[in-house]
Amino acid sequence: MQEYEAPQNVTGLELARAFFHEAVRPIIARRWPGLPYSAALIGSGSEVLGYDDAVSADHHWGPRAMLFLAPADHHRLAKELHEALATELPYRFMGYSTNFSAPKTGDGDQGTQLMQDISAGAVNHRVEILTLDGYLQDTLGLSAEQELTAADWLSLPQQKLLGFTGGGVFRDEVGLGLLRDRFRYYPRDIWLYLLACGWSRIGQDEHLAPRAGARGDELGSAVIAGRLARSIMLLCFLYEKRYAPYPKWLGSAFAELNCAAELAPMLHAALRGRNWRERERSLGRAYEALNRLHNGGRLTPPIQPATQDFHGRGFLVSNAWRYIEPLLAKIVDPEVKAISEGSLIGSIDLFSDNTDLREAARLRGRIANFYAS
Repeated sequence: MQEYEAPQNVTGLELARAFFHEAVRPIIARRWPGLPYSAALIGSGSEVLGYDDAVSADHHWGPRAMLFLAPADHHRLAKELHEALATELPYRFMGYSTNFSAPKTGDGDQGTQLMQDISAGAVNHRVEILTLDGYLQDTLGLSAEQELTAADWLSLPQQKLLGFTGGGVFRDEVGLGLLRDRFRYYPRDIWLYLLACGWSRIGQDEHLAPRAGARGDELGSAVIAGRLARSIMLLCFLYEKRYAPYPKWLGSAFAELNCAAELAPMLHAALRGRNWRERERSLGRAYEALNRLHNGGRLTPPIQPATQDFHGRGFLVSNAWRYIEPLLAKIVDPEVKAISEGSLIGSIDLFSDNTDLREAARLRGRIANFYAS
């Protein structure tokens, strides 16, 4: 068998939607008329976020779909349904192979599957047959029936929340849409706490970039400026109530925010700065833009001025601490208030960018324990 090189003339989400409606759904309707199920493409994959391109076809990309059955139907039909699709799906759909290679298991392969042409035999398809609870357990480490605590919310990586609420739902008869709605965005008091924590991250670093530069450490100053740019971007996602994606797509998603047209050039300039003074000026303009964003939301009394001198040292900062107390004062939920009084570490996205930690659903409960009083 040779690996299939697919032309790129359709997005992965469009391909999945058509594949379900034209190839998968007719088989189910013929074999199991009246079977209730949901169908979607959500979770991981660049196509779920709409960022796939020609390069995306080198792993996992292709005609695929996810079917969600009620637990009793899944127990009774999952194997039979999988086999029916393997024998009845066409070998190609819209010019793309529906057959995939076996998952690669070598170093760094992470179960990669590629489209692979065949002309006979069963199709090794990528139509996943799932239950809502099983999927949620595997991806978020939560039960579908579980009431979320504040600690649960804070232990969930934004990239996973974005994947679960993103993509497309093609049919919904077992409650996938209702479940997704529960995770559409943070509850208000969690959001306020995260905004305060986002400012705390800026407050921890904003005076260090000019301080390092003034001591002649331009490399150290530039590294800290990069940390600040990321912190500013993450705060912008929060202000616009959008989940931030996997780091690979952070800039692409940031460009879609309403505030990006103003802020992106400032952050570019800060990262390109030839010396600490140039970085400081660009970051100062970014703090002013953030200040307008904050005050425009009327979440707290207006905070002015936008920038200040840091303890008379001649370093321009936002004095981020001025935002924190007014934001925390708006929190009424006792659990969130207790967490905010204990620490300002924020969610997992603020205290770790380690991919293995974010992706390990089995560790989510342990991470939630960080917030125990």
